[in-house]
Amino acid sequence: MPEPLGIAMLGTTHAHAAGKMDVLRAASSWRVIGACEPDVAALARQREHPSFRGVTWMTQEELLAHPDVQAVAVEGDVAENIALAQAAIAAGKPIHLDKPAGGDVAGAAELFAAAQRAGLIVQMGYMFRYNPAFRFIREALAQGWLGDLFFIRGRMSTNIPAERRPAMARFRGGMMFELGCHLLDQVVLLLGAPEQVQGFCRHDGPFEDDLADNTVAWFIYDRAVATLEVAAMETDPFPVRRFEVYGTEGSCVIEPLEPPALKVSFRTPPDGHPEGWHAIDLPEYHRYVDDLEELAACLREGRPLPYTPAHDLAVQAALVAAGGG
Repeated sequence: MPEPLGIAMLGTTHAHAAGKMDVLRAASSWRVIGACEPDVAALARQREHPSFRGVTWMTQEELLAHPDVQAVAVEGDVAENIALAQAAIAAGKPIHLDKPAGGDVAGAAELFAAAQRAGLIVQMGYMFRYNPAFRFIREALAQGWLGDLFFIRGRMSTNIPAERRPAMARFRGGMMFELGCHLLDQVVLLLGAPEQVQGFCRHDGPFEDDLADNTVAWFIYDRAVATLEVAAMETDPFPVRRFEVYGTEGSCVIEPLEPPALKVSFRTPPDGHPEGWHAIDLPEYHRYVDDLEELAACLREGRPLPYTPAHDLAVQAALVAAGGG
C-alpha cells in the first residue's frame, strides 16, 4: 500500500468541513497534517468539536509552507474560500474546494486560470458526483439507454433554523445558491451548459431576514428543460429529496438522494433489466469518501480529474445566473 499523502484543512467553518475531516482522518490514502481556522471565535469552537480533537492547529502561513502538506482542503466560509484557495494555489498546493466556487464567476475563473498555469488540481466539492445513483444515470445516458434527454427535475429542500438563516442570505439566490448547486452540477454533467437560465428566488417564510427561502430555477436547452427547486422551511425534507431524469428511451428517479434509492424504466430494457419500473441495487455509499480517494489517486498518478475546469465554470455561471447575477 502506498504511503498516505499529507493534507491540511484551510478554513473549517463550511457545513461540510467536519464530515470531511472525519473522512480524511479515517482514510488510508491521507494523513492529516493540520488545520487552520483564521477566525478566532470559530477556532475556539472547533478546538472542542469532536471531528477536530487532536488536530494540529497552524497559522495559514505555517500550513501553506509545511513541506509535508501535499494538498489542501479549503473548507472555510464560501465568502472567504476563493481567497484561501488562491493562497493555496500560490503556494503550489493542489486543492479540494468546497462548494460553490465563491459568490461570482470572475473569482472562480481567476482561480481556475491560476491553477491551470501552475499545473495544479482544483477539485470541487459537489457531493453527488460519486453517489452511485447519479453515476448509474450518467452511465445509462452514455450507453444510450435513456435516448435523448428532454426533462430533468430536482428538489433538494431543507429546514433551516432561524439563527442560521442570515448567514445564508448573503448571496443572491439564497437556498438555490446554497443547495441547488449540487443538483446543478449533475444537470450540467448530463446536458452541458444551459442556453438560458431563469431563476425565481423568493422570500416566503415567516422570518425577518432577507433569505431567498423558496427558490425555483429553469435551465433551458435547445431540446430539453431542467428545473430545480430548493426551499428552506420544508417539513421532513430529506426522505423526499429527489432527482428525476426523463429521456426518449428511458426514465430514472432517485428518491431519496441519500442514502440513494434509484428506480428506472426503459423503453427497450437492456440486458439484465426487466420491463417497467424497477429498483436498482446500489453499492454501499458514504459521502465524501470516493471523491477524496480519487483526488489522492490523481495526485499519485499525475492524471487530471474527470471533471474539467470548463465544466466547473459552467456550473458556477449557471448558478450565479439562477440567483439573478
